[in-house]
Amino acid sequence: MKKNTLRRWPWVVSFAALLAACSSTPPPPDWQMNAKSSAERAAEAWLSGNGKVEEVEFLRARSEVARTAQPSLLARLELMRCATRVAALVFEPCAGYEALATDAAPAEQAYARYLAGQATAADAALLPPVHRGLVGTAPASLSGIEDPLSRLIAAGVLLQRGAASPAVVADAVETSSQRGWRRPVLAWLGVQLRQAQTAGAADEAARIQRRLDVLAPR
Repeated sequence: MKKNTLRRWPWVVSFAALLAACSSTPPPPDWQMNAKSSAERAAEAWLSGNGKVEEVEFLRARSEVARTAQPSLLARLELMRCATRVAALVFEPCAGYEALATDAAPAEQAYARYLAGQATAADAALLPPVHRGLVGTAPASLSGIEDPLSRLIAAGVLLQRGAASPAVVADAVETSSQRGWRRPVLAWLGVQLRQAQTAGAADEAARIQRRLDVLAPR
């Protein structure tokens, strides 16, 4: 397993016991490595707009985790999937997780509340470090969150809470654009367009619409 692969997915590394450290002795079991690889491919496929590939890869990851007979690990995997939805502003119940929530660990329960925009101060210490500062009423910023997917997840949570400033939205647009993640860039450009229209910024709205037309011609 390559270390740079792990650095590309800190949202997974920080949260999932599915991923053993690269220097682990003995090496991580096959199911962990297989689940990690499939989960990464599933996330990349979904964000890029390829739902069929995402479905295949996610089911493969789920099958690998199921080999452990541990519902808590399946709950964790389902939360990872739901996090990609939040990144693209698909706000819906995390049904796969909810079916397993009884056996979820406190950290997973806190993360589920976070994804739903309902985390409390008591949840903060249980969240991945990059997300802890976004719980509460303090002005929110994405600065300090280097991983692109983690930034989009955080931005999605803030939008759910009504706490996403124009700067947060612009950050989410550019983050998803740089990665070529079609689903989130389309969603976040839509939010940015509505903000510009509400503010009466006609030139800015026209600029954003031109970007949308490149992505999804009318």
